[in-house]
Amino acid sequence: MTERNSSPSISIGPRVRKSPYFEATLRYGAKAFTVYNHMYMPSTYSDPISEYWSLVEGVTLWDVACERQVEIAGPDAERFTQLLTPRNISRCAINQCMYVILTNTLGGIVNDAVLLRVEENKYWLSPGDGDVLLWAQGVAALSNLDVNITEPDVSPMQLQGPLAPKVAEKLFGNLAYDLGYYRMQATMLDHIPLVLARTGWSGELGYELFLQDGRYGEDLWERVAEAGQEFNIAPIAPSTIRSIEGGILSYVSDIQSTDDPFTIGMERLLDLDMENDFIGKDALRNIKASGPRRKLVGLEIAAGPIDGNNEFWDVSDESGRVGHVTRCAFSPRLKKNIGFANIPSESASLGKVLRVDTKSETAEAMIVPTPWFKSARKIVRPS
Repeated sequence: MTERNSSPSISIGPRVRKSPYFEATLRYGAKAFTVYNHMYMPSTYSDPISEYWSLVEGVTLWDVACERQVEIAGPDAERFTQLLTPRNISRCAINQCMYVILTNTLGGIVNDAVLLRVEENKYWLSPGDGDVLLWAQGVAALSNLDVNITEPDVSPMQLQGPLAPKVAEKLFGNLAYDLGYYRMQATMLDHIPLVLARTGWSGELGYELFLQDGRYGEDLWERVAEAGQEFNIAPIAPSTIRSIEGGILSYVSDIQSTDDPFTIGMERLLDLDMENDFIGKDALRNIKASGPRRKLVGLEIAAGPIDGNNEFWDVSDESGRVGHVTRCAFSPRLKKNIGFANIPSESASLGKVLRVDTKSETAEAMIVPTPWFKSARKIVRPS
């Protein structure tokens, strides 16, 4: 029998786009890549545990240019953007960001995204993995609204970790401390045009730097790396471990188009009573009235340290298979295996014990509250 290759490589070619930081990531030790939004994204520099500690104790630099921005511009930009999401975006001011979900006609989730209001009539959607640009262009074609849906030359990188404000201060001065949580500001770093935002996918203090001209990718990477050198800045991939600890979900893994916002615990993002229309409004009202069929829950899995799952693992109760583990990992701080599972609502009570097939063993798993660690938000200005 031929032995299965558990670590297949990924070919690099012209069909998948490279980020403006691609060559820099190679110089700084990127060992492996994945494909995200039709772009290469580094998935490993050293190892997940070392990268995790760099994130939670220091400061880290991420190439996330694969968060391809969807620009919505034109006189009807606000009306159109509202069509895409059940969150009331009329409360989003210029230079403010909002976390939103995008829903389809059945109330299922097309994607989740950070919404940035760049100008009065211009928004960016910074989505998870999925063809949001095509979705938005399709909706626009039938909307009879005056909007232009494009992909701008915008390439995010993230600066994340408790020491991120110190690095940002060296780069941007007082703006690093003046900028509020989920706020943004267009600025220049010498000749480099960008938008600085207090956003990120880490659960730690941090920023996203939205480069507005891909020609300066190498310059921006080196400028940030140089500013962070005294703080031992480390290039890393987005941390699965820390995102699970923080209850931060990943589209396609933890969220799928068959899930509704009630399934994943995102009811807070819904305004079902607002006058403005949005796709899936009637369906979401019906789901609210009847209750969701399934729930995404937190699990603690009683097994030896788990590296993670590269496929959905079966979850069972006394009746048999009821769902699957979406993502899981061993938390070095908790000394536990933690993760999420999608199961029927009637099985989703806290404290309930389930069984997980980890492929190497069948382990008990208990449903627990999430997040295990709340996200850091407040930056303390040095005295």
